[in-house]
Amino acid sequence: MENALELLALSPPGWGGNLLRGLWSTFQIALGAYILGLALGLFGAFGKIYGGPVLRGVLTTYTTVIRAVPELVLILLLYYLGTDLLNMALTSMGFERTDISGLWAGIYVIGFVQGAYSTEVLRGAFQAVPFGQIEAARAIGMSAFKSHWRIILPAMIPFALPGLANLWLIATKETALLAVVGFSELALETKQAAGITKAYFMFYVAAAALYLMLSLVSTGVFSLVERRFRRGQPTQS
Repeated sequence: MENALELLALSPPGWGGNLLRGLWSTFQIALGAYILGLALGLFGAFGKIYGGPVLRGVLTTYTTVIRAVPELVLILLLYYLGTDLLNMALTSMGFERTDISGLWAGIYVIGFVQGAYSTEVLRGAFQAVPFGQIEAARAIGMSAFKSHWRIILPAMIPFALPGLANLWLIATKETALLAVVGFSELALETKQAAGITKAYFMFYVAAAALYLMLSLVSTGVFSLVERRFRRGQPTQS
């Protein structure tokens, strides 16, 4: 027990500080990727609903391919492809090659994947908004932008929140896949600590507890947000 506490101490020779830094990196990557995924999802949802045949076709291909290919394959493909394309663009303009920050690369890779799922979640939420509310906005002379901003978006959020909450939890877990390309987040820090100390069970249990803590806090936050947006709406018995 005493040896376990020493290994989990926040200062060397303990590895607790490394695990917490890994958890912070996991949170940063997941949050950035989630925001990027929401932005892509919002564009994709409205593009699928209002866009022309070409745009709808491109978005359908994007969501179909991303949701069909395993996340690990996508992470490897997008990371190396994105790095190569960026460096090709830099060298063609006369600049030197550069190494992408692990934080930003992780955000880009997971965010691009999250965007496909967010597109479908937000599109479904939009289509769940009663058409009478849209007609009422038009009847009182609201512009298209104002009706979407004041009526449709607030009305669709309660329908989207359960799916968006799941996507956030998925994003926090997908960061563990970034360990395969050397991103220093919780999974990689845990692997390094366990490999050096040989205390595999203890460190992986500690990592699982940290992931669970992040999940429970996130679930509580989303519950509060959902309760706020469902205020005044009829409840189902």
